[in-house]
Amino acid sequence: MSKDQRHPWRQPSQLDDLFLYQLARLMSAAGSMVVRLCEGGYGITRREWRMIGLLAEKGPLRPSQLAEHAQLDRTRTSRTISGLIEKGLLQKQSIAADRRQALVQLTSSGIKLHGQLFPQVQAINQELLGDVSDAELQMLSTVFERIGQTAAGMEQRGDFPKAERRLGRAYVTKALKD
Repeated sequence: MSKDQRHPWRQPSQLDDLFLYQLARLMSAAGSMVVRLCEGGYGITRREWRMIGLLAEKGPLRPSQLAEHAQLDRTRTSRTISGLIEKGLLQKQSIAADRRQALVQLTSSGIKLHGQLFPQVQAINQELLGDVSDAELQMLSTVFERIGQTAAGMEQRGDFPKAERRLGRAYVTKALKD
């Protein structure tokens, strides 16, 4: 590509030119292996795996902290925590100083699951990145950091409407009329 030509992601003219679409396709292709491993091998969802991984790394957390680290809303986090408690992988303990607050942490079964699953996910990660040089990975890491900072700034501006998926077809029809 010459200096005069800009990358298609800068001025997308079709779906394949959209950076977020390409990122979603990559996540779908690469992430599907982890999803199949989690669901087929261990009976947990990708979201549950994320929380197990976070708790294994960070130790006991309040549900609100877990939601923040997992980048999920509190309702989804609460549902996922309940599911993990039912599966015997998590436990919830009240904080002595404030009974309204609680900490969630992995049970011994949760720790064991993490110990078995993490090396398998690690191996998938290593194979995916096998043909990528350390310099390319460093550049990619830097680029992701910058894009993440830009996205956070855009989100803070509040230029975008709140998601209203539950309103369905009527909402789409109304939006198209405006």
